[in-house]
Amino acid sequence: MLNKFIDSFSEYGDLYLDAIRDTGAMVGISLVISAVIGMLLGIVLVVTRPNNLYANAVIYQILNVVINILRSLPFIVLMVAIIPITKWIVGGTIGVKGAIVPLVFYTAPYIARLMESALLEVDKGVIEAYQAMGATRNQIIFRVLLKESRPGLVLGITIATIGLIGASAMAGVVGAGGLGDVAIRYGYQRWEPAVMVTCIVFLVIIVQGVQSLGTYLAKRLRKR
Repeated sequence: MLNKFIDSFSEYGDLYLDAIRDTGAMVGISLVISAVIGMLLGIVLVVTRPNNLYANAVIYQILNVVINILRSLPFIVLMVAIIPITKWIVGGTIGVKGAIVPLVFYTAPYIARLMESALLEVDKGVIEAYQAMGATRNQIIFRVLLKESRPGLVLGITIATIGLIGASAMAGVVGAGGLGDVAIRYGYQRWEPAVMVTCIVFLVIIVQGVQSLGTYLAKRLRKR
């Protein structure tokens, strides 16, 4: 097995490096955009809940339904369904650029739910204590909710990143580039098992690295 891995890397080394770079670009860019959108949505979901800081049943229910709809769609279906939107935003649907839009649509609602869960775990007693001291609603959001929930937020981002890596590999089915694309074209269509196994090994290593880093950062934040 090790020999096959080495032989495969010797033959397709440049291909693997390009695929890893494309996967990194897809995941990195999509994650940054999705994290910003997801965190904003997560905060709005929490503060507009009944009896919360900016309680608003209309906004909460609309946002809740939209997120549930987007989260109920499998990635492949979502990617095809929003092709017109993808073309309108980036001018095409293939390659790394064409994969980023559906990856953001897929990941942002997921991050919003993870952010909502992390923010809701903050002790209400702490919030009430700050309110009693005269803290404004915005101060409670940024200095209490976000600060107290940092370990949960980091773990949420970690889970979302791993899901994003899996979705980016799935996007290879439609020629999005990256390790998934190489696995499909060389490992499946040309039936070269060594290439398929090598791509899987790279994906496992990347996922393990992300999970270890996220767990480490969350532990560090809990100790503070």
